[in-house]
Amino acid sequence: MDSGKKEHQDNGKENVAIIINSNEYTVHRGHHTVAELKALDQIPPAYELNLILDSGFNPLPDDGGVTIKGGEKFISNPRDGVSS
Repeated sequence: MDSGKKEHQDNGKENVAIIINSNEYTVHRGHHTVAELKALDQIPPAYELNLILDSGFNPLPDDGGVTIKGGEKFISNPRDGVSS
């Protein structure tokens, strides 16, 4: 027997959990557009979506995307600098 090989139960796991505005969602691991993520949590177009990092918030462009590995946390807020 080859004891160097270990089977992992999560090999090939396609669905992972993410958090958007304190709500948990299950999505496929891989690339997602910001528009897809905003739609999951019904975030208005006038709001921006931020990826929460240890160093703070990373605002994501509406026409951009992010690679989901699992465990990512996002928060939305009204855009800064909106003139009235």
